[in-house]
Amino acid sequence: MNAMPSQNTANMDRQHWSRRISQLDPARDYHEIYRILAAHEFPWDINQSLSFALYRTYAVPSIGRLLFETGEFTQRTQKRYDDTTLILDAVLEHGLASPVGRAAVRRMNQMHGAYDISNDDKLYVLSAFVVMPIRWLDTYGWRRLTEAERVASANYYVELGRHMGIKDIPRTHQEFGAFLDQFEHERFGFDEGALAVSEATLRLMATFPPSRFAPRAAVNWFAKALMDDPLLDAFHYRRPSRWERGLAGGALRLRASVVRLLPPRKEPFYARQRSSIRSYPHGYDVARLGTFPGGCPVPRAVGHRADIP
Repeated sequence: MNAMPSQNTANMDRQHWSRRISQLDPARDYHEIYRILAAHEFPWDINQSLSFALYRTYAVPSIGRLLFETGEFTQRTQKRYDDTTLILDAVLEHGLASPVGRAAVRRMNQMHGAYDISNDDKLYVLSAFVVMPIRWLDTYGWRRLTEAERVASANYYVELGRHMGIKDIPRTHQEFGAFLDQFEHERFGFDEGALAVSEATLRLMATFPPSRFAPRAAVNWFAKALMDDPLLDAFHYRRPSRWERGLAGGALRLRASVVRLLPPRKEPFYARQRSSIRSYPHGYDVARLGTFPGGCPVPRAVGHRADIP
């Protein structure tokens, strides 16, 4: 991992991190740029958008059905959410070249390798992780991403996809977007198992702060009001009215207008620090996260929470 240069945090204004990013090269410094975006500029937004990106993949029957058949997303929803988040978070925080980052990618590859998952399905999930945060921030962020930030985001996932052995990876965020849109147009469809995974995920979302203080039906309504019609149709959900969409979207844009006035985040905030991560109150080992289908060997311990500042 390349450590971020020390920053003079005195008298930081709201544009501090965007100026810092403008000094970096998205072709070379994509990991640092993406880490700044995810841990300093937009930690809440990127976490939300990645959660929606993962949720979106359930609408592809081959993906949603497999997740249902494993039982992980319906019977152990919280743990599966935590494991996915913490594995991706380890790569973000420590880098692909670090022992922790390598252990995280190894865990992903071990789990994926236990099932017959097509390259197209893996590539679609990767594309969702590139495209959905960009589109989310364009609509609900306190500012839009610059072109350099979009390029860096794509490059970050290109490198992650390469380490995952995914083939035919797009090279630009525009190509990722075109692939995602075409794939969804051709592959979105209804599946009973995928619907069960969707419902389990929505129930889990209703337990996260601050949603847990609202009625579950209201949280469910809010989430669906943010979904586009093809995604709703794939699960046979009702399409919200224009006023429902306007109310939900307006709430997020109001939040963005408040966030725009806040000072920049001096210390990074990683997903592992979120109160929604609840499966490992006594710490965790990245190399032992997730499932071990087929008796995958448990590698040596790498990266306990106690070792991660």
